[in-house]
Amino acid sequence: MITMTAETHAVTLPDEVAAPTTPLSSPALQAPSPSGGPSDGVRAPGRVSRALGRSFKAGALRPGSSRGVPSNSTATGRWQFRNSLPLLCLAASLGTTDLCAENWPHWRGPAYNGSTPETGLPTTWSKTDNVAWATDLPGPSASTPIIHGNHVFVSSTDEPAKTLEAFGLARQSGKVLWRHRVAEGSSRDRMSNYASPSPVTDGQRVVFFYGNGDLVAYDLAGKTLWARNLQRDYGDFAFQWTFAASPTLHGGKLYIQILQRNRPVGGRGRTDGPIESFLLALDPATGQTLWRHVRPSDAVAESLEAFSSPIPFEQGGRGELLVVGGDCLTGHDLDTGKELWRWGTWNPTKIGHWRLVPSPAVGGGVVLACAPKGSPVYAIKTGGDGVLPDSAIAWQTDEQREVSSDVPTPLFYLGDFFVLNDLRRALTRLDPRTGAVKWTLETPGRAKYEASPTGADGKIYLMNFSGDVVVVDAAEGQILQQIEMGEPGDDRTRSTIAIAHGQLFIRTNHKLFCIGKR
Repeated sequence: MITMTAETHAVTLPDEVAAPTTPLSSPALQAPSPSGGPSDGVRAPGRVSRALGRSFKAGALRPGSSRGVPSNSTATGRWQFRNSLPLLCLAASLGTTDLCAENWPHWRGPAYNGSTPETGLPTTWSKTDNVAWATDLPGPSASTPIIHGNHVFVSSTDEPAKTLEAFGLARQSGKVLWRHRVAEGSSRDRMSNYASPSPVTDGQRVVFFYGNGDLVAYDLAGKTLWARNLQRDYGDFAFQWTFAASPTLHGGKLYIQILQRNRPVGGRGRTDGPIESFLLALDPATGQTLWRHVRPSDAVAESLEAFSSPIPFEQGGRGELLVVGGDCLTGHDLDTGKELWRWGTWNPTKIGHWRLVPSPAVGGGVVLACAPKGSPVYAIKTGGDGVLPDSAIAWQTDEQREVSSDVPTPLFYLGDFFVLNDLRRALTRLDPRTGAVKWTLETPGRAKYEASPTGADGKIYLMNFSGDVVVVDAAEGQILQQIEMGEPGDDRTRSTIAIAHGQLFIRTNHKLFCIGKR
């Protein structure tokens, strides 16, 4: 095992590549145009900060290649499959291609559903055995590691300095290739921090987003491409707790959702104009806004808040962006943001404290929406238009109290859903057509499980607040391994386990482990 210390490798390079003295979070951004068109709030690239190692050049996508990158079209015309690396990965997850089996470009994996077609993964390990490398991290974060080729990207806090950090590591060694200090200030409450959103990559660039609104793109070698701050562009976020929603790269567009309250709360939220919930599509090459779509909701108070991520989906030649929060589930046109359909609500009495965390999960002809606080899971039929009646509900789990999720996003794997109930400590496998329970497993230990489940190699991988990893046989629902990966006193470990290139990437509060062969 090789142990790498981040601070050891975060050296300062000569002046010609040193970072500018103005931090990325400085107020140098302008407000967007009133029409919601391209924003002027994009900062030009700065010089590389603490960059290490050589530049890696992405190869061209070709049949049979797992290392290639598709051309990055930003056209706003008809959605095209050939421009979508993630949907090629979706095909891979269904066994039709191996183009993208090696990478983990989004926090929910290559197919946006928490699974990967990887096989032959390690079956036994510890903090010292079967570890390719372990790299120290300067602070906790709920973000998931992102992997492309020989690159691993990690968001982090620096606990002593109280800053937000972006890391690029070498997958084969764990060496820190580059590190950027993105902003001063790492949190605003005790429950979370600004580094909770996960990075995302298309193989040409990596985009980091933080709960303070900072949005920064780097090339794979760590050169800053552009930076902006969404709070300065669109007003202070109106969330009771620290905001977190991971961005999505798909079809040559960068998608971000801000589903927030419609009035200030606790001194948070703009007072110089209306507070709106909205979806953004940006050009990932430049950071310029392509469109901004306001998403209305009848929810009230905290129930307007969502910490979910937008999930792309394609059926019958129609591409959609699935968005859940504000007591409803919606599907949007990928090119314009126009709302195509809407279903809701799981909250007919308008309870005011039902913020939503799990992202949509799609598979088997339905989209899952997990109502909060121990409420049912709803399976909504795909392919609808307009405001959907309740006949669009394929099934719901009213009579199955163990099938619910307040925080983890469900996994779709091997043709079924796996729902992790963080409040009642249960993992359940469900038939997507009927909602029938195939098995239910009580999660072990006393610590809570909020990290979303990952599926690969016929197994389900879970991690709890203490950093204990649980490996479950997907077919039988039996626990295969329980492995302590955290340190004494660890709590609120929330990062989802990523899998790529035959390796597991396990992020605890202060370390990133790569499990498997080097």
